[in-house]
Amino acid sequence: MPIPSRLTAMVTLTLLMAAPAMGGAPQPVLGSRVKPLLTVDGLSFRDLNGNGALDPYEDWRLPVATRVNDLLTRMTVEEKAGALLHGTVPPEGGFTLATMRGPYDFPLATRMIRELGITTLITRQATPPRQLAEQDNRLQAVAEGGRLGIPVTLSTDPRNHFQVTAGASQQSAGFSQWPEALGLGAIGDSALVRRFADIARREYRAVGIHQTLSPMADVATEPRWPRINGTFGEDPDLDRRLVQAYIEGFQGGDEGPGVTGVSAVVKHWVGYGAAQDGFDSHNSYGRYSLVRPSQFEQHLLPFKGAFAAHVAGVMPTYSILKEMTVDGKPVEQVGAGFSHWLLTDLLRGQFGFQGIVLSDWAIANDCNDICRHGFPAGERPSFKDFSTAWGVEDLATPARFAKGLAAGLDQFGGVDDPAPLLAAVKSGLVTEARLDQSVRRILELKFRQGLFENPYVDAEAAATVVGTPQFVAEGLAAQSHSMVLLEAGAAPTTLAGRKVYLHGVAADAAKAAGLTVVDDPSKADVALLHLSAPFQTLHPNYTFGLLQHEGDLAFHDGNADYEALKAVAAAKVPAVVSVYLDRPAILTNIRDKAARLYVDFGVGDQALLDVALGKVPAQGRLPFELPRSMAAVTAQASDVPHDSKDPLYAIGAGIR
Repeated sequence: MPIPSRLTAMVTLTLLMAAPAMGGAPQPVLGSRVKPLLTVDGLSFRDLNGNGALDPYEDWRLPVATRVNDLLTRMTVEEKAGALLHGTVPPEGGFTLATMRGPYDFPLATRMIRELGITTLITRQATPPRQLAEQDNRLQAVAEGGRLGIPVTLSTDPRNHFQVTAGASQQSAGFSQWPEALGLGAIGDSALVRRFADIARREYRAVGIHQTLSPMADVATEPRWPRINGTFGEDPDLDRRLVQAYIEGFQGGDEGPGVTGVSAVVKHWVGYGAAQDGFDSHNSYGRYSLVRPSQFEQHLLPFKGAFAAHVAGVMPTYSILKEMTVDGKPVEQVGAGFSHWLLTDLLRGQFGFQGIVLSDWAIANDCNDICRHGFPAGERPSFKDFSTAWGVEDLATPARFAKGLAAGLDQFGGVDDPAPLLAAVKSGLVTEARLDQSVRRILELKFRQGLFENPYVDAEAAATVVGTPQFVAEGLAAQSHSMVLLEAGAAPTTLAGRKVYLHGVAADAAKAAGLTVVDDPSKADVALLHLSAPFQTLHPNYTFGLLQHEGDLAFHDGNADYEALKAVAAAKVPAVVSVYLDRPAILTNIRDKAARLYVDFGVGDQALLDVALGKVPAQGRLPFELPRSMAAVTAQASDVPHDSKDPLYAIGAGIR
């Protein structure tokens, strides 16, 4: 259905503060670009199916359940199957491992939304706020022009932090920048986390994003695991408090998201942080979690904070809980998205969760030789043939969809083709009634968030809401405050007026702070070094093995950051050092070379300089322990918090 040219560039808005309608609800703001509005009893409504009559699902005066029931009766099986897919807005030029800065591929997006019925999509664009808002509005116009006018729910990975990994976190332009979740854990202030999430909520809604695929409630008990930076650390009770605050801030309260809220999808249910050997379960070689029954409650605890906040969604982990038993009986050795025990018995049954269960990405995809064994030598890894169907690799694709639904899933992440799910329905593996159970939850959330009344945003206003000076200032202060001072030695108490040698800090930023920058440590009064935690790339033939930080946590000769610090030490220049920790680095051979030693969890140069110059105090405490050696790391248990022998710095360490 083409968009009428006379309406293409127009948004029709109506705000009629009429007498309270049925149920006492006032006239809401309505947004339309494609189809006309209806006037009934002096009130305005969107004619989403274009039939010239007010149907129950279009009537904002009615209860959500009534509207959902009506819409379900109008949807075809094909539209219901499409609703169960959480796809990706396609970019022009296709998907790559690089940041996506170009426009959406609207012909392909139109096919996905109108022909395939996919109305939940993740956006991975890193364009400026106004441009992103305009693009998202165009997507909503495409959806409005569909048969039933079902609006699109747009989701995103976190986009207010520093580290960017394709498929896990998102770079963005113009959004306020905050420390990683680990940095918020280092501050440990629930009110600050709630404030951060409230700011991010406003920024997301301003550009047309309605759902955040966060927070990570995983307890980071395995220090080699590559995804620790997205967690709040390895203290289960702290994680619980901050997870709850994060969700309340994003959703706009503790009763779930409303018309101004961003729905949160807490992840990863459950045990992801106890990864065997620290390898991540995006990869077949990392598909196991070693969480044991005796430790399982600790890994559940943060999710209780999510349930207290009435979180809208839960995302299961990719991992297989290796050799897990319940009441002496073995749990089926499949990824969590296919585990009836985890999703139905535990999540739905014991915890009474009523929201959306969204699988992590690509669990329904076929797992071929590349998925299982990596790319052939000489071929650069990509998202081609990517799958995470652990434990069900040998099932036919329709059977895989059926097993996920039988386990308790509502949506399949990273899937753009409903054909296998429709094949499962046609063959009798999945009933239409089962589809309805999940479609109902998905539609209810769209109605609660007000998308059926107005999915559009003010693109001009987006440029003023996103990254306001106030938001940026608060993010900058949080960066500085999240830094942890571990050693306060013999460095000069102030760097002002001194000649400074820099490593990992931009000279322009230092000069703007009033420092005199020299290019040789022997000419300096003091050195300022920003180092990064070491890592190895042990599996470069796997997509995420190439992208993620694995292996050794210690600094060794040949590491560029370590060589720079050794050069400063050889020049006998006092070194002020901060180490960015996305994992718990071993600092045994760093602290003896640093006159003052900090660690951080995502800071820009200005925030780092503010602390180094004494303008802002570092207030953080370690959200995990820092082991003394790799021998201690390999000897500790993967599922027990802060249990390495004689750690160099204990959890909670920090000089204030």
